[in-house]
Amino acid sequence: MGGTKILAGVINSKEGIIARVKKPTIPEGGSKEYIITLSEIVENLVKKSKLKPKNIKAVCLGIPGSLNPYTGIVGLAPNLGLKNFNAKQRLKKKIPFPVLIENDVNLGALGIHKFGVTKKAKNILAIFIGTGIGGAIFIDGKIYRGSNYAAGEIGHMKIADQGPLCGCGKIGCFEAFASRASIVKAIEADITEHKKSIIMKLAKPDKPIKSRILAQAVKLNDKLTINHISKACERIGLALANITNVMNFDMIVLGGGLVEALDYFMLPKIKASFDKVILKDSSKVVKIVINNLGDDAALYGGIALAEEFLGIKV
Repeated sequence: MGGTKILAGVINSKEGIIARVKKPTIPEGGSKEYIITLSEIVENLVKKSKLKPKNIKAVCLGIPGSLNPYTGIVGLAPNLGLKNFNAKQRLKKKIPFPVLIENDVNLGALGIHKFGVTKKAKNILAIFIGTGIGGAIFIDGKIYRGSNYAAGEIGHMKIADQGPLCGCGKIGCFEAFASRASIVKAIEADITEHKKSIIMKLAKPDKPIKSRILAQAVKLNDKLTINHISKACERIGLALANITNVMNFDMIVLGGGLVEALDYFMLPKIKASFDKVILKDSSKVVKIVINNLGDDAALYGGIALAEEFLGIKV
């Protein structure tokens, strides 16, 4: 589940993804509507792929927020409006399969680590930049969830005393300055102030401005869009360098819709900002790469999650 879409798939490690569906997230529907939507997606995918229920080993759900993967309780998912919500228990009442839940970025990072570009790395930071900004940490090849399963919330590092209000309710969060949602808000604010941009011609009225639109604007050399994305890159590089100076990662993988749509433009700018701050010894080993699985990373992460929590290989 993401802030703007729900992506689901039927997957195993031999054939990969054999069926998929994508639906928009409707935040105003609330938690009850989420569970109904998720159960309907599961039922439709089972029918679409002509699977027998006995062959389904688990339903793995990624949620953008802090959560306990053992109890299934979502502490806070600000972009979905969920707080102290037992997603695992509620979904299990609707479907006849084992349910596993994980932070969406952790789930994507697990997929990348098992099947993608970070397979051979040990100490890894994964950062996904989309509606919000989330992070996942691997130490000695194993995901680090933290003492209260809340590790990796890079988006909520405070980087300024003033600025826009974050979805978590605080001022000055990294996410509120460098996520796709924050970039779009800044562009829209400038357009309201009568600054010129091609964005309004590319975007459909009353539809959210997604990464694809921002990428088109950059290719068309829209100065307003380029300016705000460049500012975000500066902050991303700074944040990554500061964390790497503490953790001494050997690989940083960047993912999420914004980066994956604009990797050619953003990666050099992020690296330039990163290089200004990173310590010399840390810089010798760390590589910054782009997620090579795209949106499918979280689907592949379900395989790793089922293996870890249920001891099964699918």
